[in-house]
Amino acid sequence: MVTAGLALGASLAAGTAVAVPAAAEPAPAGLDRAALRSSLDAVRDAGMYGIYSSVRDGRATWQGASGVADVRTRRPVHPTMAHRIGSVSKTFTAAAVLQQVAKGRVDLDAPIGRYLPGLVPGERGETVTVRMLLNHTSGIGDYIGGAFPSLTIPNGDSLDDNRFRTFRPEELVSFGLAAPAPGAPGQLWSYSNTNYILAGLLLEKVTGTGAESYITRHVIRPAGLRNTSFPRTPFIPGPHSKGYEALYGLIDPPKDYSVYNMSWAWTAGAMVSTMDDLNTFYRALLGGRILDRERLAEMQRTVPVSDPQGNVYMHYGLGIYAQDLPCGRFWGHDGGVFGYGTYSMSSADGRKQVSLGFNLMKYQELDENGVVPHAIDFALGGHLLQATCGSQPTTRAQRPLPFLPTAHLSIPVGK
Repeated sequence: MVTAGLALGASLAAGTAVAVPAAAEPAPAGLDRAALRSSLDAVRDAGMYGIYSSVRDGRATWQGASGVADVRTRRPVHPTMAHRIGSVSKTFTAAAVLQQVAKGRVDLDAPIGRYLPGLVPGERGETVTVRMLLNHTSGIGDYIGGAFPSLTIPNGDSLDDNRFRTFRPEELVSFGLAAPAPGAPGQLWSYSNTNYILAGLLLEKVTGTGAESYITRHVIRPAGLRNTSFPRTPFIPGPHSKGYEALYGLIDPPKDYSVYNMSWAWTAGAMVSTMDDLNTFYRALLGGRILDRERLAEMQRTVPVSDPQGNVYMHYGLGIYAQDLPCGRFWGHDGGVFGYGTYSMSSADGRKQVSLGFNLMKYQELDENGVVPHAIDFALGGHLLQATCGSQPTTRAQRPLPFLPTAHLSIPVGK
């Protein structure tokens, strides 16, 4: 078995390999629109079907798209297309839980068993805290392998079998609790979607309303988002691209999974948004419009995440993480579901932002060491760095800059 990013779908490969300097230099002012267009086209030229991006630098904005939304008709992608954002949804869920912390209804350091007695049985229910769920130190395994068992063989049969299946959140939790525990509660960081299904159930318990409804009323609307939602059907609302899944070459040619019942991801990753809405959301969040200063500080209280060689490559908070780029620290999240990948990052003051979405997932190959970096990975990171740091000179990396940092920390895929 080799560990591969099934749920999030890109390797630990960098976009462009750059060394992060000890003292980051500020990015140059303004947007180089020609360079942004060129770096976006480079992703398409590397093999991506379609990609769209929204970039902000203060009041200056740029939107671009490159490639196709449908490989058969050659319909082009557009920068305003609706997109399944996967685990970027976790930032919304965490913000909603922290609102309940502010109201005194939830204690971050209380055990989850206080709020959901019996759902997490035994010692784990008494020792796993709400904070551990939100920062992925709970020691609870991921449910993806239980919900999609063919992925451990591996083949894509489960993707087709579950296209219109409705999963109950409690069922997903049971899969996660049955999975091997990556460690004791609080012992180490290990990415698990189960944590955020439990967070959704916690939200419902303390608010007395559906998690999707609460997040819509108290996070999405206050942020001023017009194209962000939990879809009520397997169909994506509004103009959108198809989403193609390659499953590391096991699905050849890649298959469209844009029509899908997203109950399997729920509060861990079922949301749809646009790239411009994501920039608006993170600017509102980091600017204090969703959470008060104390709760935002808790959200940005991080634990280090290291690669197998011990290199710290990100700092994970409560549903949000920080990455140190050559021009400073940026906050956000990445996400991926079958056929769709997303990346959204903002400077701490919300001035510099980039959100991008693409429509071909797990295009890499596997070898005995795991996921083999693809040219697309490097091109994606190249656009990321152009959008955040501009034309600032960089040097070759002593280690890779992760493009989708949580990607390699998903579920085991047989090889």
